[in-house]
Amino acid sequence: MLDNLKWMDDQQQPMLELLQKLCNLNSGTLNLPGLDRVRKELCDAFKIVGGEMKVVPVPAMTTVNDQGQVVLQPLGEAIVISKHPTQRPRVLLCIHMDTVYEVDHAFQKCKFLEPNRLNGPGVVDAKGGLVVMLYALQTLERSPLAGRIGWQVIINPDEELGSPGSGEMLHAAAVEADWGLLFEPSLPDGTMISWRKGSGNFSFVVKGRAAHAGRDFQAGRNAVVAMSHLMTQIAGLNTDPEVTYNVGRVSGGGALNIVPDLAVGRVNVRVRNVEQQTLVESKFQRLVTEANKQEGIDVQMHGSFTSPPKTIDAGTERLQKVIEQCGRELGTNVKWQGTGGASDGNKFAAAGLANIDTLGPSGGDIHSDREYLIVDSLVPRAKLASLVLLNLAAGLGPIEK
Repeated sequence: MLDNLKWMDDQQQPMLELLQKLCNLNSGTLNLPGLDRVRKELCDAFKIVGGEMKVVPVPAMTTVNDQGQVVLQPLGEAIVISKHPTQRPRVLLCIHMDTVYEVDHAFQKCKFLEPNRLNGPGVVDAKGGLVVMLYALQTLERSPLAGRIGWQVIINPDEELGSPGSGEMLHAAAVEADWGLLFEPSLPDGTMISWRKGSGNFSFVVKGRAAHAGRDFQAGRNAVVAMSHLMTQIAGLNTDPEVTYNVGRVSGGGALNIVPDLAVGRVNVRVRNVEQQTLVESKFQRLVTEANKQEGIDVQMHGSFTSPPKTIDAGTERLQKVIEQCGRELGTNVKWQGTGGASDGNKFAAAGLANIDTLGPSGGDIHSDREYLIVDSLVPRAKLASLVLLNLAAGLGPIEK
């Protein structure tokens, strides 16, 4: 089966060229024109693997703006490709095209820090994963085992926000699949992720009463002060190392001679299990109830856990063993560890789909202008993903769920 991988020995340069082209196009989650450009490049690139390709609109996201209003935020379009849909097993391959870098962010272009280290926006999170997935599928479709496995690809445009628009699409596809492979980056030393914490995003809107800060100060009810107290209480909940509360953004106030009547606070929470998730939600409700006892102050909470905790079930353990065996055949010792980061693998697991979500290349410093790819990991990671697909197609992997 390893003979099917030999063609990739000469593919590092074309993989790198495609990756740089994708990374030099800004695709911040809310940059819809940029996402459209990247989507078109991906549609052209993925034509080589065949299958039925569709461009699918993603529903708008409900969000809270800085004025405390609940609004709809348009999102980009997803790419869905299906091939051999009636064949079993059926594998769902997924990774996102969006990045955390906004259109006006200073970090926009790739550059080499050294020969084996490419710095660039989304270079491993997760445009490197897109390239690895493409080449793994090419290997499968070039092999004698093509047609022995059904597969579907979903490339979504909103993962960096927790996939609020594409979540239902991902869930529906996961229910129909037998195994899930996602192409988030592995760690710099190649270690892959096993379990993941769940992630929730919450917005708190505090309304008070405006008043002149000099003439009528006592008539005012300061929303910024009330919000500061609430955010301090939430930060004080950080007593369990498994549960983290990050006060990420607070906005409010205006002219200094006005008692501010509006403030908005945004919090991200990470939990290890569903029990902790339930406890967080109840704590937040208690804090909001207490805050609303203040005369002249109204507090509303919005948001939820967008990514439930991902635990390791029996199916995922079997898939891990297949990947470990494939690694040994390629001369690699695959290692695992858990993480506080969430991915669409969390959603697959919640839908009952056993999955591994770090089949992308190695790199680090993601979500910063120091993000980098280890260039020499591109071909090996593509070979590993290819061998996993070939094993599943040959019936050597965990066919029975």
